[in-house]
Amino acid sequence: MRADLQIPVPARARIGAILCRSPLAGGMILGMLVVGSLLVGATGIGLSNLMNDPDARAIFLISRLPRTAALLLAGASSAIMGAIVQRLVSNRFVEPSTMGTVDSASLGLLIGLLFLPEAPPMVRMCIAALSAWIGTALFVLLLRAVPLRSPLMPPLLGIAFGGIIGSATSFIAYRYDLMQSLFSWTSADFSVVLSGRYELLYIAAGITALGWFAADRFTLAGLGDDVARGLGLNPTAILALGISIVAAVTGAIVVTVGFIPFLGLVVPNLIARWRGDNLRRALPLVAWLGASVTLACDIFGRLAFYPYDLPIGVTMGVLGAFVFLWLLLNRFAR
Repeated sequence: MRADLQIPVPARARIGAILCRSPLAGGMILGMLVVGSLLVGATGIGLSNLMNDPDARAIFLISRLPRTAALLLAGASSAIMGAIVQRLVSNRFVEPSTMGTVDSASLGLLIGLLFLPEAPPMVRMCIAALSAWIGTALFVLLLRAVPLRSPLMPPLLGIAFGGIIGSATSFIAYRYDLMQSLFSWTSADFSVVLSGRYELLYIAAGITALGWFAADRFTLAGLGDDVARGLGLNPTAILALGISIVAAVTGAIVVTVGFIPFLGLVVPNLIARWRGDNLRRALPLVAWLGASVTLACDIFGRLAFYPYDLPIGVTMGVLGAFVFLWLLLNRFAR
């Protein structure tokens, strides 16, 4: 007589299986968040308003639609950049904001603002991307020169490295009365997004797509230089490609809306618990969850102190800190 053995499945695994096997469910969740983002705000907009009120249509086209598009693009791109960085350095606790990339981009923007105050957004993005590339490359070189005895060493080293760059940036900004501009680059706020002021994010999305095409190479590079060479890859070239993609996307996001804290850290970790380390299979879900979380945090920020906006840098910072602590405790409780 045979007894059936039932093994309990964790809730997160069940949720992940539903989303992985049913893209329609994920699409419906994202669609509802998009509709909520388009309709929620200080000025109520409904279907009748759009049909009959020219002012409502103007608000929809100039503010609500660009803001929602920016949330989708910045959220998905930021989450994917976090996943790429984590594979390149083989560590789950790093993202562009914990390895000096964002601080380096801010320093480049500040220098550009001092020497080229009338530069167009594209030029400022290029300056920020170049500075972010140099800062990220220096961090990777530093990471390879320091013996890593704990998985917490890379993020701690990155925070210290970014703190040095951030201190120099803050000193320069204070010296030239540019602290307000510096704050806007390091704290994401989508309330300033209007038509004509967010289009750089489409460039970021295109560069992010390059990361998806190179996902298999990043996955193999994360296994170590010897394994990558054995499979016919040039690990230095793959690393340079990954740094270039991350730097360019970070520069575009920082110039446009400011960087979203913790998003590139927690989202790839949550997806990895469902889908493993295969980057190509995980990136669509990473993009979906990054966009969904960004939309949800922004909608909450609009409703929390209605009709005033709470910047997404605050809401995502609080949520991300709690999720990061949960991931950290689960990681070392095993």
